[in-house]
Amino acid sequence: MSGLRYVYAVCRPFGAALQAQLTGVAGDPPRLLAHGDLVAVVSRVPEADFGEEALRAHLEDLDWLAGTARAHQQVIDALTAVTTPLPLRLATVFRDDSGVRTMMERREDAFRRTLDRLEGRVEWGVKVFVEAEPERPAAAEPAPKPVTGRDYLRRRREQSRAGEDLWTRAEGFATGLHSTLSSLADDARLHAPQNPRLSGAAGRNVLNAAYLVPRDASEKFVERVDRTKDDAPGIRVELTGPWAAYSFAGDAAGEEEAGAGS
Repeated sequence: MSGLRYVYAVCRPFGAALQAQLTGVAGDPPRLLAHGDLVAVVSRVPEADFGEEALRAHLEDLDWLAGTARAHQQVIDALTAVTTPLPLRLATVFRDDSGVRTMMERREDAFRRTLDRLEGRVEWGVKVFVEAEPERPAAAEPAPKPVTGRDYLRRRREQSRAGEDLWTRAEGFATGLHSTLSSLADDARLHAPQNPRLSGAAGRNVLNAAYLVPRDASEKFVERVDRTKDDAPGIRVELTGPWAAYSFAGDAAGEEEAGAGS
């Protein structure tokens, strides 16, 4: 088979079929490449786009990068529906099948340990945001406009104290929620709060966490998150998942360099 090999994930052999119309990066359907008791999920990509120099340039192109990431994630999502994949870093590429097998042989012990730890588990993401303005009941009459500088400063102090109170409540709420959800998960990771200018999400991010949850316990986990969503006015809870366990893959998922490797 000509072309470079794009590797999405490593997993154990599985019997379920992937979606019939599933395509991967560059439109090529993913296939399974076995090595011992491990399987790499790969597809063919053109060297003109994924050779070392071309890929380095493409990684500076946000539109190209977003399209590649969507195609990559589409394959990971399909795998997550039928098995426990260990997703590799975006744009992990090798010269040929032999290069992929060499990588698997070199890292097979780490792959096995990580897959054993992740088996039957998925990742759920939970974020807590402080809304820009706390929700307040509608006033019977609009507040009068300040008529003096002193009135204006007093109102500004009151608004500042209200914002500080909301932030303090949100931090306490997030701490309690993280403790509760951690008790329902096998593992948890705290990520840095998202920058709203980069994420586009409204409000200030107080909690950005990932939880490793057994599949058969996911319904209980989701129900527990849902019960908290209306508990705190001015605070928003967002749940995403289930995902492949990116946050818990450790070094086993991110060691390879981008570009056409071995």
